[in-house]
Amino acid sequence: MRYTKLTLITSFALFSLFFGAGNIILPPFLGFTTGSNWMWVAVGFMITAVIIPILGIRAHARLQGSMLDFANRISPLFSLVFCSLVYLIAVCLPSPRTASLTHEMAVAPYFEVSSLLTSTVYFTGVFFFVYFRSKILDNIGKFLTPFILTLLCLVILMVVFGDLSLANSIAGNATVTEGILEGYQTFDAMGAVVVGAVIIISLNYKTDLAYRDRKKIITRAGIMAGLGLCLIYCGLIYSGALLSGIYEQGLDRSGILNNMIFYALGEKGHFFLSVLIALACFSTTVGIITGASDFVKGISRESDLAYRAAALLGCIIGILVGQFKVDLIIDLAIPALLFIYPLIIIFIILHNLPENLVRPDTFKWVTYTVILFCVPDVLNALGYSWASEQLTAITPWKTTEFSWAAPALLVFLLFQIKKPAKT
Repeated sequence: MRYTKLTLITSFALFSLFFGAGNIILPPFLGFTTGSNWMWVAVGFMITAVIIPILGIRAHARLQGSMLDFANRISPLFSLVFCSLVYLIAVCLPSPRTASLTHEMAVAPYFEVSSLLTSTVYFTGVFFFVYFRSKILDNIGKFLTPFILTLLCLVILMVVFGDLSLANSIAGNATVTEGILEGYQTFDAMGAVVVGAVIIISLNYKTDLAYRDRKKIITRAGIMAGLGLCLIYCGLIYSGALLSGIYEQGLDRSGILNNMIFYALGEKGHFFLSVLIALACFSTTVGIITGASDFVKGISRESDLAYRAAALLGCIIGILVGQFKVDLIIDLAIPALLFIYPLIIIFIILHNLPENLVRPDTFKWVTYTVILFCVPDVLNALGYSWASEQLTAITPWKTTEFSWAAPALLVFLLFQIKKPAKT
Protein backbone atom coordinates (compact mmCIF):
# COMPACT_ATOMS: atom_id res chain seq x y z
CA MET A 1 0.00 0.00 0.00
CA ARG A 2 1.31 3.44 -0.94
CA TYR A 3 2.40 5.73 1.87
CA THR A 4 2.02 2.99 4.50
CA LYS A 5 5.12 4.11 6.38
CA LEU A 6 4.07 7.76 6.25
CA THR A 7 0.57 6.85 7.48
CA LEU A 8 2.03 4.90 10.41
CA ILE A 9 4.39 7.73 11.38
CA THR A 10 1.51 10.21 11.14
CA SER A 11 -0.73 8.06 13.33
CA PHE A 12 2.02 7.76 15.94
CA ALA A 13 2.55 11.51 15.85
CA LEU A 14 -1.19 12.11 16.27
CA PHE A 15 -1.28 9.79 19.27
CA SER A 16 1.54 11.66 20.99
CA LEU A 17 0.14 15.08 20.13
CA PHE A 18 -3.18 14.05 21.71
CA PHE A 19 -1.79 12.13 24.66
CA GLY A 20 -0.69 14.72 27.19
CA ALA A 21 -1.22 15.66 30.82
CA GLY A 22 -4.96 15.17 31.12
CA ASN A 23 -4.86 11.95 29.15
CA ILE A 24 -2.61 10.38 31.77
CA ILE A 25 -4.16 11.59 35.03
CA LEU A 26 -7.89 11.71 34.22
CA PRO A 27 -8.73 8.09 33.16
CA PRO A 28 -7.36 6.41 36.34
CA PHE A 29 -9.26 8.99 38.40
CA LEU A 30 -12.51 8.07 36.63
CA GLY A 31 -11.98 4.37 37.24
CA PHE A 32 -10.93 4.92 40.86
CA THR A 33 -14.07 6.91 41.74
CA THR A 34 -16.52 4.58 39.98
CA GLY A 35 -15.00 1.16 40.66
CA SER A 36 -16.99 -1.72 39.25
CA ASN A 37 -19.23 0.71 37.34
CA TRP A 38 -16.28 2.02 35.32
CA MET A 39 -17.75 1.09 31.94
CA TRP A 40 -20.41 3.83 32.06
CA VAL A 41 -17.94 6.65 32.49
CA ALA A 42 -15.63 4.98 29.96
CA VAL A 43 -18.35 5.28 27.31
CA GLY A 44 -18.79 8.99 28.02
CA PHE A 45 -15.06 9.57 28.13
CA MET A 46 -14.62 7.95 24.72
CA ILE A 47 -17.18 10.33 23.20
CA THR A 48 -15.29 13.52 24.04
CA ALA A 49 -11.75 12.13 24.26
CA VAL A 50 -11.72 9.81 21.21
CA ILE A 51 -14.73 10.03 18.87
CA ILE A 52 -15.02 13.83 18.66
CA PRO A 53 -11.25 14.36 18.23
CA ILE A 54 -10.99 11.75 15.47
CA LEU A 55 -13.96 13.35 13.71
CA GLY A 56 -12.01 16.59 14.00
CA ILE A 57 -9.06 14.99 12.22
CA ARG A 58 -11.45 13.69 9.54
CA ALA A 59 -12.81 17.22 9.10
CA HIS A 60 -9.26 18.48 8.60
CA ALA A 61 -8.72 15.72 6.05
CA ARG A 62 -11.69 17.06 4.09
CA LEU A 63 -10.83 20.76 4.40
CA GLN A 64 -7.02 20.49 4.16
CA GLY A 65 -6.50 24.13 4.95
CA SER A 66 -5.91 25.91 8.24
CA MET A 67 -8.18 26.10 11.27
CA LEU A 68 -9.62 29.29 9.76
CA ASP A 69 -11.57 27.05 7.37
CA PHE A 70 -13.58 25.60 10.27
CA ALA A 71 -15.54 28.84 10.79
CA ASN A 72 -15.07 30.68 7.47
CA ARG A 73 -18.63 29.82 6.42
CA ILE A 74 -19.91 32.30 8.98
CA SER A 75 -17.54 35.16 8.10
CA PRO A 76 -13.79 35.73 7.82
CA LEU A 77 -13.86 38.04 10.85
CA PHE A 78 -15.75 35.50 12.99
CA SER A 79 -13.31 32.80 11.91
CA LEU A 80 -10.32 34.97 12.83
CA VAL A 81 -11.76 35.74 16.29
CA PHE A 82 -12.71 32.10 16.88
CA CYS A 83 -9.28 30.76 15.90
CA SER A 84 -7.49 33.43 17.92
CA LEU A 85 -9.56 32.47 20.97
CA VAL A 86 -8.88 28.75 20.51
CA TYR A 87 -5.13 29.24 20.22
CA LEU A 88 -5.09 31.71 23.11
CA ILE A 89 -6.85 29.20 25.37
CA ALA A 90 -4.60 26.37 24.18
CA VAL A 91 -1.43 28.35 24.86
CA CYS A 92 -2.60 29.73 28.21
CA LEU A 93 -4.20 26.61 29.75
CA PRO A 94 -3.35 23.10 28.45
CA SER A 95 0.18 24.03 27.43
CA PRO A 96 1.26 25.36 30.86
CA ARG A 97 -0.62 22.50 32.53
CA THR A 98 1.81 20.04 31.00
CA ALA A 99 4.76 21.88 32.54
CA SER A 100 3.01 22.06 35.91
CA LEU A 101 2.29 18.32 35.86
CA THR A 102 5.85 17.54 34.80
CA HIS A 103 7.18 19.48 37.79
CA GLU A 104 4.73 17.98 40.32
CA MET A 105 5.15 14.37 39.26
CA ALA A 106 8.48 14.06 37.44
CA VAL A 107 10.81 16.61 39.04
CA ALA A 108 9.70 17.69 42.53
CA PRO A 109 9.81 14.15 44.04
CA TYR A 110 13.53 13.87 43.21
CA PHE A 111 15.00 17.36 43.05
CA GLU A 112 14.57 20.41 45.27
CA VAL A 113 14.14 22.89 42.46
CA SER A 114 11.53 25.56 41.87
CA SER A 115 8.69 25.15 39.40
CA LEU A 116 10.08 28.23 37.64
CA LEU A 117 13.31 26.41 36.83
CA THR A 118 11.42 23.32 35.68
CA SER A 119 9.14 25.35 33.41
CA THR A 120 12.08 27.32 32.00
CA VAL A 121 14.04 24.19 31.07
CA TYR A 122 10.89 22.49 29.80
CA PHE A 123 9.79 25.30 27.48
CA THR A 124 13.33 25.96 26.31
CA GLY A 125 13.31 22.40 24.98
CA VAL A 126 9.87 22.96 23.44
CA PHE A 127 11.07 26.11 21.68
CA PHE A 128 14.04 24.41 20.05
CA PHE A 129 11.80 21.50 19.00
CA VAL A 130 9.27 23.88 17.43
CA TYR A 131 12.01 25.98 15.83
CA PHE A 132 12.96 23.16 13.44
CA ARG A 133 9.47 22.94 11.93
CA SER A 134 10.10 20.50 9.09
CA LYS A 135 11.35 17.74 11.42
CA ILE A 136 8.46 17.70 13.92
CA LEU A 137 6.48 14.84 12.34
CA ASP A 138 9.47 12.49 12.24
CA ASN A 139 10.83 13.44 15.66
CA ILE A 140 7.51 12.75 17.38
CA GLY A 141 6.21 9.86 15.28
CA LYS A 142 9.45 7.88 15.04
CA PHE A 143 11.05 8.46 18.42
CA LEU A 144 8.75 9.78 21.16
CA THR A 145 5.56 7.79 20.53
CA PRO A 146 7.00 4.23 20.56
CA PHE A 147 8.68 4.92 23.90
CA ILE A 148 5.51 6.43 25.39
CA LEU A 149 3.38 3.49 24.21
CA THR A 150 5.84 0.95 25.61
CA LEU A 151 5.78 2.53 29.08
CA LEU A 152 1.98 2.86 29.10
CA CYS A 153 1.39 -0.74 28.05
CA LEU A 154 3.87 -1.98 30.66
CA VAL A 155 2.07 -0.18 33.51
CA ILE A 156 -1.42 -1.20 32.38
CA LEU A 157 -0.50 -4.86 31.91
CA MET A 158 1.16 -5.04 35.33
CA VAL A 159 -2.02 -3.74 37.02
CA VAL A 160 -4.62 -5.60 34.93
CA PHE A 161 -2.87 -8.97 35.19
CA GLY A 162 -1.97 -8.55 38.86
CA ASP A 163 -3.85 -10.11 41.76
CA LEU A 164 -6.56 -7.42 41.99
CA SER A 165 -10.24 -8.05 41.28
CA LEU A 166 -13.25 -5.84 40.58
CA ALA A 167 -15.11 -7.86 43.20
CA ASN A 168 -13.15 -5.96 45.85
CA SER A 169 -13.62 -2.56 44.21
CA ILE A 170 -16.14 0.08 45.19
CA ALA A 171 -19.42 0.48 43.28
CA GLY A 172 -19.42 4.25 42.86
CA ASN A 173 -22.04 6.33 41.10
CA ALA A 174 -21.21 6.48 37.41
CA THR A 175 -22.95 8.21 34.51
CA VAL A 176 -22.12 8.69 30.86
CA THR A 177 -22.43 12.45 31.41
CA GLU A 178 -19.70 12.35 34.06
CA GLY A 179 -17.39 10.65 31.59
CA ILE A 180 -18.22 13.21 28.90
CA LEU A 181 -17.44 16.11 31.24
CA GLU A 182 -14.17 14.55 32.36
CA GLY A 183 -13.29 13.94 28.71
CA TYR A 184 -13.58 17.70 28.19
CA GLN A 185 -10.53 18.06 30.42
CA THR A 186 -8.29 16.19 27.97
CA PHE A 187 -8.62 19.17 25.59
CA ASP A 188 -8.59 16.64 22.74
CA ALA A 189 -11.48 18.20 20.81
CA MET A 190 -9.49 21.42 20.84
CA GLY A 191 -6.38 19.39 20.16
CA ALA A 192 -7.98 17.92 17.04
CA VAL A 193 -8.49 21.28 15.37
CA VAL A 194 -5.06 22.50 16.50
CA VAL A 195 -2.86 19.50 15.70
CA GLY A 196 -4.86 18.58 12.59
CA ALA A 197 -3.54 21.74 10.97
CA VAL A 198 -0.05 20.89 12.25
CA ILE A 199 -0.23 17.48 10.56
CA ILE A 200 -1.37 18.98 7.24
CA ILE A 201 1.51 21.47 7.17
CA SER A 202 3.93 18.73 8.26
CA LEU A 203 2.81 16.51 5.38
CA ASN A 204 3.41 19.40 2.99
CA TYR A 205 6.98 19.55 4.29
CA LYS A 206 7.42 15.81 3.74
CA THR A 207 6.44 15.51 0.11
CA ASP A 208 4.22 16.92 -2.61
CA LEU A 209 1.04 14.91 -2.08
CA ALA A 210 -2.22 15.24 -3.98
CA TYR A 211 -5.40 16.19 -2.10
CA ARG A 212 -6.77 12.66 -2.34
CA ASP A 213 -3.55 11.08 -1.01
CA ARG A 214 -3.37 13.51 1.92
CA LYS A 215 -7.01 12.83 2.75
CA LYS A 216 -6.40 9.07 2.86
CA ILE A 217 -3.25 9.40 4.95
CA ILE A 218 -4.81 11.76 7.49
CA THR A 219 -8.09 9.82 7.76
CA ARG A 220 -6.39 6.44 8.21
CA ALA A 221 -3.84 7.86 10.62
CA GLY A 222 -6.67 9.42 12.64
CA ILE A 223 -8.52 6.11 12.88
CA MET A 224 -5.36 4.27 13.95
CA ALA A 225 -4.56 6.91 16.56
CA GLY A 226 -8.16 6.77 17.80
CA LEU A 227 -8.04 3.00 18.26
CA GLY A 228 -4.78 3.34 20.17
CA LEU A 229 -6.23 6.03 22.42
CA CYS A 230 -9.35 3.94 23.06
CA LEU A 231 -7.32 0.91 24.16
CA ILE A 232 -5.03 2.95 26.40
CA TYR A 233 -7.92 4.88 27.99
CA CYS A 234 -9.89 1.71 28.73
CA GLY A 235 -6.78 0.16 30.24
CA LEU A 236 -6.13 3.19 32.46
CA ILE A 237 -9.78 3.49 33.57
CA TYR A 238 -9.98 -0.23 34.34
CA SER A 239 -6.69 -0.05 36.25
CA GLY A 240 -8.07 2.79 38.34
CA ALA A 241 -11.19 0.75 39.05
CA LEU A 242 -9.10 -2.19 40.27
CA LEU A 243 -7.11 0.06 42.60
CA SER A 244 -10.26 1.47 44.22
CA GLY A 245 -10.44 -1.67 46.33
CA ILE A 246 -7.05 -1.20 48.02
CA TYR A 247 -6.68 2.57 48.42
CA GLU A 248 -8.95 4.95 50.34
CA GLN A 249 -11.17 7.35 48.42
CA GLY A 250 -10.30 11.04 48.53
CA LEU A 251 -7.01 10.91 46.66
CA ASP A 252 -6.50 13.60 44.04
CA ARG A 253 -5.81 12.81 40.38
CA SER A 254 -2.03 12.88 40.69
CA GLY A 255 -2.11 10.75 43.86
CA ILE A 256 -4.13 8.04 42.14
CA LEU A 257 -1.70 7.89 39.23
CA ASN A 258 1.26 7.75 41.62
CA ASN A 259 -0.29 4.82 43.50
CA MET A 260 -1.05 3.00 40.26
CA ILE A 261 2.56 3.27 39.11
CA PHE A 262 3.83 2.21 42.54
CA TYR A 263 1.57 -0.86 42.53
CA ALA A 264 2.66 -1.84 39.01
CA LEU A 265 6.40 -1.23 39.20
CA GLY A 266 7.28 -0.72 42.86
CA GLU A 267 9.75 1.92 44.04
CA LYS A 268 11.45 2.03 40.65
CA GLY A 269 8.11 2.86 39.07
CA HIS A 270 8.40 6.51 40.01
CA PHE A 271 11.37 6.88 37.69
CA PHE A 272 9.39 5.39 34.81
CA LEU A 273 6.47 7.66 35.67
CA SER A 274 8.77 10.67 35.54
CA VAL A 275 9.97 9.73 32.08
CA LEU A 276 6.44 8.96 30.87
CA ILE A 277 5.02 12.24 32.19
CA ALA A 278 7.85 14.30 30.73
CA LEU A 279 7.66 12.74 27.26
CA ALA A 280 3.87 12.69 26.97
CA CYS A 281 3.50 16.26 28.15
CA PHE A 282 6.39 17.47 26.03
CA SER A 283 5.00 16.12 22.75
CA THR A 284 1.58 17.66 23.40
CA THR A 285 3.08 21.04 24.20
CA VAL A 286 5.14 20.93 21.01
CA GLY A 287 1.90 20.39 19.07
CA ILE A 288 0.12 23.30 20.75
CA ILE A 289 2.97 25.80 20.34
CA THR A 290 3.59 24.67 16.76
CA GLY A 291 -0.10 25.04 15.88
CA ALA A 292 -0.31 28.52 17.38
CA SER A 293 2.90 29.57 15.63
CA ASP A 294 1.67 28.19 12.29
CA PHE A 295 -1.54 30.19 12.74
CA VAL A 296 0.33 33.44 13.41
CA LYS A 297 2.58 32.76 10.43
CA GLY A 298 -0.46 32.14 8.22
CA ILE A 299 -2.09 35.48 9.06
CA SER A 300 1.26 37.28 8.77
CA ARG A 301 1.91 36.59 5.09
CA GLU A 302 3.89 33.43 5.82
CA SER A 303 6.50 35.31 7.83
CA ASP A 304 9.12 33.05 9.41
CA LEU A 305 9.90 35.83 11.87
CA ALA A 306 6.26 35.87 13.01
CA TYR A 307 6.40 32.07 13.45
CA ARG A 308 9.47 32.26 15.69
CA ALA A 309 8.17 35.23 17.66
CA ALA A 310 4.86 33.43 18.31
CA ALA A 311 6.72 30.30 19.41
CA LEU A 312 8.85 32.33 21.82
CA LEU A 313 5.83 34.17 23.25
CA GLY A 314 3.91 30.92 23.69
CA CYS A 315 6.81 29.41 25.61
CA ILE A 316 7.12 32.49 27.85
CA ILE A 317 3.39 32.29 28.68
CA GLY A 318 3.86 28.61 29.45
CA ILE A 319 6.69 29.37 31.87
CA LEU A 320 4.63 31.96 33.75
CA VAL A 321 1.33 30.05 33.98
CA GLY A 322 3.16 26.79 34.63
CA GLN A 323 3.94 28.01 38.17
CA PHE A 324 0.41 27.11 39.29
CA LYS A 325 -0.63 23.65 40.46
CA VAL A 326 -2.35 21.22 38.10
CA ASP A 327 -5.71 21.19 39.91
CA LEU A 328 -5.86 25.00 39.89
CA ILE A 329 -5.16 25.15 36.15
CA ILE A 330 -7.89 22.55 35.55
CA ASP A 331 -10.37 24.59 37.63
CA LEU A 332 -9.47 27.74 35.70
CA ALA A 333 -9.98 25.89 32.44
CA ILE A 334 -13.59 24.86 33.05
CA PRO A 335 -15.37 28.19 32.19
CA ALA A 336 -13.23 28.63 29.07
CA LEU A 337 -13.89 25.05 28.01
CA LEU A 338 -17.63 25.33 28.51
CA PHE A 339 -17.65 28.28 26.09
CA ILE A 340 -15.21 27.20 23.40
CA TYR A 341 -15.83 23.43 23.41
CA PRO A 342 -19.45 23.60 22.20
CA LEU A 343 -18.32 25.68 19.22
CA ILE A 344 -15.44 23.34 18.44
CA ILE A 345 -17.66 20.27 18.71
CA ILE A 346 -20.43 21.72 16.56
CA PHE A 347 -17.95 22.80 13.87
CA ILE A 348 -16.41 19.32 13.85
CA ILE A 349 -19.84 17.69 13.51
CA LEU A 350 -21.05 20.07 10.79
CA HIS A 351 -17.90 19.57 8.73
CA ASN A 352 -18.37 15.79 8.90
CA LEU A 353 -21.92 15.93 7.53
CA PRO A 354 -22.73 15.84 3.79
CA GLU A 355 -22.49 19.31 2.28
CA ASN A 356 -26.10 19.25 1.05
CA LEU A 357 -27.27 19.07 4.69
CA VAL A 358 -25.20 22.03 5.87
CA ARG A 359 -26.00 25.10 3.81
CA PRO A 360 -24.46 28.46 4.81
CA ASP A 361 -27.59 29.65 6.65
CA THR A 362 -27.81 26.34 8.54
CA PHE A 363 -24.17 26.62 9.58
CA LYS A 364 -24.62 30.20 10.80
CA TRP A 365 -27.81 29.75 12.81
CA VAL A 366 -26.69 26.53 14.46
CA THR A 367 -23.52 28.35 15.54
CA TYR A 368 -25.44 31.36 16.87
CA THR A 369 -27.73 29.01 18.80
CA VAL A 370 -24.78 27.25 20.42
CA ILE A 371 -23.23 30.56 21.48
CA LEU A 372 -26.52 31.71 23.03
CA PHE A 373 -27.28 28.52 24.94
CA CYS A 374 -23.80 27.85 26.29
CA VAL A 375 -24.05 31.08 28.32
CA PRO A 376 -25.82 29.36 31.29
CA ASP A 377 -23.05 26.74 31.46
CA VAL A 378 -20.37 29.43 31.58
CA LEU A 379 -22.23 31.50 34.19
CA ASN A 380 -22.70 28.45 36.38
CA ALA A 381 -18.99 27.58 36.15
CA LEU A 382 -18.04 31.16 37.06
CA GLY A 383 -20.14 30.96 40.22
CA TYR A 384 -23.16 32.93 39.02
CA SER A 385 -25.53 30.02 39.55
CA TRP A 386 -28.48 32.34 40.24
CA ALA A 387 -28.17 33.89 36.78
CA SER A 388 -27.73 30.48 35.20
CA GLU A 389 -30.85 29.17 36.97
CA GLN A 390 -32.91 32.15 35.79
CA LEU A 391 -31.86 31.60 32.20
CA THR A 392 -32.50 27.86 32.22
CA ALA A 393 -35.88 28.41 33.93
CA ILE A 394 -37.28 29.95 30.74
CA THR A 395 -36.21 27.02 28.56
CA PRO A 396 -37.87 23.58 28.18
CA TRP A 397 -34.68 21.86 29.40
CA LYS A 398 -33.94 22.47 33.09
CA THR A 399 -30.28 21.50 33.19
CA THR A 400 -27.18 23.55 32.53
CA GLU A 401 -25.12 20.57 31.40
CA PHE A 402 -24.91 20.61 27.60
CA SER A 403 -27.85 23.01 27.46
CA TRP A 404 -26.70 24.04 24.00
CA ALA A 405 -27.02 20.58 22.42
CA ALA A 406 -30.81 20.25 22.20
CA PRO A 407 -31.41 23.77 20.78
CA ALA A 408 -28.62 23.30 18.23
CA LEU A 409 -30.14 20.00 17.08
CA LEU A 410 -33.60 21.59 16.90
CA VAL A 411 -32.36 24.50 14.76
CA PHE A 412 -30.50 22.09 12.48
CA LEU A 413 -33.64 19.96 11.99
CA LEU A 414 -35.78 23.04 11.32
CA PHE A 415 -33.45 24.10 8.52
CA GLN A 416 -33.64 20.60 7.04
CA ILE A 417 -37.43 20.84 6.98
CA LYS A 418 -37.41 24.33 5.47
CA LYS A 419 -35.08 23.63 2.60
CA PRO A 420 -35.60 26.03 -0.31
CA ALA A 421 -37.59 24.63 -3.19
CA LYS A 422 -35.56 23.62 -6.24
CA THR A 423 -36.02 25.77 -9.33
